[in-house]
Amino acid sequence: MRVPFVVYGVLYAVFEMVGYQIEQVGWADVSGLDVATAVTDALLTVAVCAAALLAVDLGRKRWGPAVTAWLAERTHVVEAEIWDDAPVRTYAWRPQPLAVTAERVEEPRKKAWTGNPYVFGGHRFPKDDGTLL
Repeated sequence: MRVPFVVYGVLYAVFEMVGYQIEQVGWADVSGLDVATAVTDALLTVAVCAAALLAVDLGRKRWGPAVTAWLAERTHVVEAEIWDDAPVRTYAWRPQPLAVTAERVEEPRKKAWTGNPYVFGGHRFPKDDGTLL
């Protein structure tokens, strides 16, 4: 059921590429050489895509078991590191509470917002004579 859809999709792509290249030439000025060039370019594109897919599939079949074994070995090593029988140390993210006799040092308060620092004397722009608006 899947093969007819793939064949239809490839043929559709070939016809679209041929149509696009002929449209670039102009439908009124099409010659046999233009059609042959368009068909050749479209089939070359399909052949390169098919070769790339075939290379990926062959690489998966050739190197797939080795990669799977390597990943399984690596996972086993990581699991051995994680599930070690050593005690797990945890660290608090909060500071320790102060002792009863310790003094609290308060941070200085920040100044309250006083307005826009780019405003001169309560006005944004000075007049032409230098006085403020």
